[in-house]
Amino acid sequence: MQLLPLTRDLVLIGGGHAHALVLRMWAMEPLPGVRVTLISPDPSAAYSGMLPGHIAGHYSRAALQMDLVQLARHAGARLILGRAEGIDRAKGHVLVPGRPPVGYDICSLDIGITSDMPSLPGFAEHAHPAKPLDAFADAWEAFAAQKGPRQVAVIGAGVAGVELALAAAHRLGPGAEVTLIEAGPQALPLLGAGARARLLAHLKRLGVTLLTGSPAASVEPDAVLLADGRRVPSAFTLGAAGTQPQGWLAQTGLHLTGGFVTVGPTLQSITDPAIFAAGDIAHLSHAPRPKAGVFAVREAPILLHNLRKVLAGRRGLRSYRPQRDYLKLISAGSRHAVADKFGLPLNGAWLWHWKDRIDRRFMAMFHNLPPMPAPPVPARVAAGVSDLLAGGKPLCGGCGAKVGQADLRAALAGLPAPRRADVLSGPGDDAAVLAHGAASQVITTDHLRAFTEDPWLLARITAHHAMGDIWAMGARPQAALAQVILPRMSPDLQARTLAEIMAAASEAFGAAGADIVGGHTSLGAELTVGFTVTGLTEAEPIGQSGARPGDALILTRPIGTGVILAAEMQCAAPGPVVAGALAQMARPQAAAAALLAPHAHAMTDVTGFGLAGHLVGMLEASDVAARISFAAVPVLPGAEALAAAGHGSTLLPMNRAVAGRMVFPKGWQADLLFDPQTAGGLLAAVPGGQAEALLAALQAAGEPAAIIGYIEPGVPCLIVE
Repeated sequence: MQLLPLTRDLVLIGGGHAHALVLRMWAMEPLPGVRVTLISPDPSAAYSGMLPGHIAGHYSRAALQMDLVQLARHAGARLILGRAEGIDRAKGHVLVPGRPPVGYDICSLDIGITSDMPSLPGFAEHAHPAKPLDAFADAWEAFAAQKGPRQVAVIGAGVAGVELALAAAHRLGPGAEVTLIEAGPQALPLLGAGARARLLAHLKRLGVTLLTGSPAASVEPDAVLLADGRRVPSAFTLGAAGTQPQGWLAQTGLHLTGGFVTVGPTLQSITDPAIFAAGDIAHLSHAPRPKAGVFAVREAPILLHNLRKVLAGRRGLRSYRPQRDYLKLISAGSRHAVADKFGLPLNGAWLWHWKDRIDRRFMAMFHNLPPMPAPPVPARVAAGVSDLLAGGKPLCGGCGAKVGQADLRAALAGLPAPRRADVLSGPGDDAAVLAHGAASQVITTDHLRAFTEDPWLLARITAHHAMGDIWAMGARPQAALAQVILPRMSPDLQARTLAEIMAAASEAFGAAGADIVGGHTSLGAELTVGFTVTGLTEAEPIGQSGARPGDALILTRPIGTGVILAAEMQCAAPGPVVAGALAQMARPQAAAAALLAPHAHAMTDVTGFGLAGHLVGMLEASDVAARISFAAVPVLPGAEALAAAGHGSTLLPMNRAVAGRMVFPKGWQADLLFDPQTAGGLLAAVPGGQAEALLAALQAAGEPAAIIGYIEPGVPCLIVE
């Protein structure tokens, strides 16, 4: 089947409700030739409709979270975990600090708003804006869980402020002091009289104090000072009084209304038709409406249709016409709600249950993403094809795509010994060793099949992964050659992609003191990035054959990347878990290597063959045994749960080939020992008497290292306790 080339970049800035729905619908019917990118500072986004219920204690945090990592994988989009802070419209770039600009042909904004109050003295230091939702929810959970004063002040008595005040009073229970502060003459000015009266009655029922005509003058660590001099005690101050757009929009040159992007009926900026906006950040020039999530939800199908038309170069854009009024279902702390539409109020527990069903049905669309079926296997295939495809598990990326250790050894067994005197080692160690005057030069090569759609992040991780062999031998990276296979794409997208890859590589190698000196590019079936790296050392290169009885085994970082990446490919790994693994893989190990190299008798980096495979390789090279404690082995958050659920890399079964040299507990825990690692930690055998001091130095340098066991005399065998 011919792969269609990529020709257009669609960049979605923000993971708001409209964009989340667009991605879900895109997954069902993608537009071939479009590369979709989602930029978000967080791996998940909270659903605003359930936030008051979460504050009240009715919903867990997980219940209101939309997992953007899983959603992006489902839609075939790349997710950039970063905060956009600018748009260069002349160059077609989105600016994200810490990485090169992200090119776009069409861009859409759904970045939400904040209820920050920058002009109120002390607010930034001592208060919590209700939006962004995730940061507020984190702060509230920490406060609600602690012991101490149960005094809460809510600034702003609109719908959001009243709803959150009721939720806080219900959650904290009798004895709590919740005060609702309103600068205007009355609370809930945009609601009908009937709904307002019922919500005021709920405030009275839960003991919430309402202060109207009372502007806040400043926020102190333990109080809100009012303009008339009164002081409202508060251990947790919440801001819900305003809607503030992100300030960087003012530098884009787009027409703004009150700081919000002004759009026409097609949701395109009235300044630039290549930029769309939806949700709270958009101002509907043709039909201004208050900020409410219902509009974002109903904009999504129109936004998707118009994006697809513009990306395809076709006409026929649709107009979004919002309803004049909408049903407002407002929770009242306990499992009661008040409804308001056209000034007609309703009240009762049944309304809360109705709202609950609506909210849960909405979130089910993201919590239960429909599985994307694999392409069918032809009816007649060669013998063995069905066996390799058994289980339907997709081929892993990263080090999970390696050839098994046993097959690799068999293939290398027939190679002759080095013929040149200046080639000091052949295949078998982490890197080849060449004579280089009085010093030694080491050389290695590595490449990774893409496990992320972000070429910048892939290149950064691959660079650190490739340098792992250099660091493991105690050398300093010297120079690197890049090998890049790009999927078929237009010249513009080739240039953008290569620019991101080379920027990441240049930064990673430059920080390690090495230079990028060239390389090779080609087009192929999928993105693959690799590097050939040289390093220098004046000391004897550290191999795998020097481990001695009594040595302690130090592992510099947790294991578990293989199972996390495998589960992520199946939309089964929680976004924060994936984000944590990617962050670890993107970190260099130069500092750890510099601390270990002067003391290590043997050292290797833990990569594709897993901790067990690489440790057994060290034991065989050194002709010793080892005993490790499974409980002492650090594991990435979330990896154990995924392994227990049956997830694992496609390389996992082949990594078990070393099991004959091991004594280990059965079950899913053992799978983590065989889990292939991408950009894994360094494993060093160091003198036992120096291990604790080295461990303390590593941890002081920010490395999550651990002593996992010790070398013992005996035939090469690994005992896991």
